[in-house]
Amino acid sequence: MIDTGASRRVAELMRETAAAELLPRFRNLSKEDVRQKRPGDIVTVADEAAEQRLASGLAKILPGVPVVGEEAVEKDPGLLGLIARPGEACWIVDPLDGTSNFAAGRDRFAIIVCLVQDRVATAGWILDVPRDRLAVAHRGGGVTFDGAAVRGEPTTEPLDGFVGYKIAKAFDEQLSPEYRARLGRITTLRCAGAEYLEILAGRANFSLYRVTKPWDHAAGTLMMREAGGGAVQFGNAPYMPAQPLNAGLIAASTGEALTEAKALLEASKMPLLAPRA
Repeated sequence: MIDTGASRRVAELMRETAAAELLPRFRNLSKEDVRQKRPGDIVTVADEAAEQRLASGLAKILPGVPVVGEEAVEKDPGLLGLIARPGEACWIVDPLDGTSNFAAGRDRFAIIVCLVQDRVATAGWILDVPRDRLAVAHRGGGVTFDGAAVRGEPTTEPLDGFVGYKIAKAFDEQLSPEYRARLGRITTLRCAGAEYLEILAGRANFSLYRVTKPWDHAAGTLMMREAGGGAVQFGNAPYMPAQPLNAGLIAASTGEALTEAKALLEASKMPLLAPRA
């Protein structure tokens, strides 16, 4: 659905948006520039301005294809239904992944864009804004990181990965010593886009999320698949951008790492990881 030229235009739009809306505001926000959407979930003027610029630009690249942006969904949750339409396309946009980092002056934030066709991610872009690193994936066409093709490296134990603080604590408390020894360094960058790029770079093996907002994961999971790995829900069904937000996600850049990560989660037997009805 999207050719090489249009893909380059998406990448250019993301870099233009970063330069115009994010970088000038980084470490330069006033108190009035930050507000809470709900307790523990903030948004900044940079998120909103970046999403507007991205939506306008994407509408020119593929006219008529709607945009499902994180901040637009906050105002109209019904937009999420666009992702699940059979036979139809939409863009999924995270204009500022890692907002809490950005607002605190920490340089871990990204722009994420994904193109979905018939409920399946067909193209994805992740831009590490502070470092100007870009990953691009096309379904069936592989994934590149800063222009170089990426394939997941053979997995060796112990597995390093990205998980939230509560799950990391539960792993430490509930996994037997034998299983915990198969799990290496676990941490979180509080930025899904940055974590997917770290996995592509070979500095980690997997990521695990309890909540699966599509703007955080649709592009990154496509990259994991195109690198030779995959992404599944906690119930072992394949990850899909339109899946329930609480279905869970395990993603890895190799099949071996995905299998091992799933085995470690199953060994933990934590209610926290059980799919909710």
